[in-house]
Amino acid sequence: MEHEKNKHNHSHGHHHHHAGGNIKVAFFLNFGFTILELIGGVMINSVAILSDALHDLGDSLSLGLAWYFEKVAKRDRDKNFTFGYKRFSLLGAIINSVILLVGSFIILSEAIPRILAPEPVHAPGMIGFAILGIIVNGAAVLRLKGDSSLNERVVRLHLLEDVLGWIAVLIGGIILYFFDLPIIDPILSIGITIFVLYNVVRNLRQGMKIMLQGTPTNVNLDEVKAKLEELPDIQSVHDLHIWTLDGTYNILTLHAVVSGSTNMQEAETIKQRVRTAMTHMDIGHVTIELEEPGKECSHESCDPEF
Repeated sequence: MEHEKNKHNHSHGHHHHHAGGNIKVAFFLNFGFTILELIGGVMINSVAILSDALHDLGDSLSLGLAWYFEKVAKRDRDKNFTFGYKRFSLLGAIINSVILLVGSFIILSEAIPRILAPEPVHAPGMIGFAILGIIVNGAAVLRLKGDSSLNERVVRLHLLEDVLGWIAVLIGGIILYFFDLPIIDPILSIGITIFVLYNVVRNLRQGMKIMLQGTPTNVNLDEVKAKLEELPDIQSVHDLHIWTLDGTYNILTLHAVVSGSTNMQEAETIKQRVRTAMTHMDIGHVTIELEEPGKECSHESCDPEF
């Protein structure tokens, strides 16, 4: 399967190069605009624009890390990282989440006092920035439209959220232009920041579960065990461990009890059947230990219950 995957990657090499280029363009678009809106948010005195700048900064980091890890993840495993480099993207996501958490609390500490004592905001500037935000983020979404890797789908979703955030700022700016309601700015800011925080906490929880080698959310342990015990020549399985490297590449190790008279060739056939069955259950890497009846679990850490 590894060979098949490498062949598949090779045949799609041109597409990946193109996709990485799209992420790069989206990154520079977003990052340049983030700096612009940080300066503009301070000048216009709008915490809504500053909170959207934080959202955009998070997306710029996501884009930058996705662009970098698109390259790193292609590296083959080596002596330093025998499982390869797939988990680096997870590290990037956790770093990104921590930066966004800190940023969100800074924005909230600015916005909450403004609800009690609203400050005047430059409404035309707010409207101008919102229109520019919709154009820049819309262009980045279109740039990533045809790409299909998980990294790119996640990034595209982030940018779509940004477009929606800017539409909210635009509506707020138009209301402020016609009505003297400066409280709208901190209310928008808090709304956008809570939305960012919700996504950050969700991503952190997923990331931590992967880091702590939790069972992948798309794999059911009982179903895997039942499927394995249905296979011919396997009497029972135990000491099952399933985890995921990066949320997409899942790994399984197990002990299987087979007949005492199983020879090497038959053992290889059994292992091949297991690998094929597990491929259909979204498990890409399988390590199997075969045992004779009555001789199960010779080492201490083995758990015959599982």
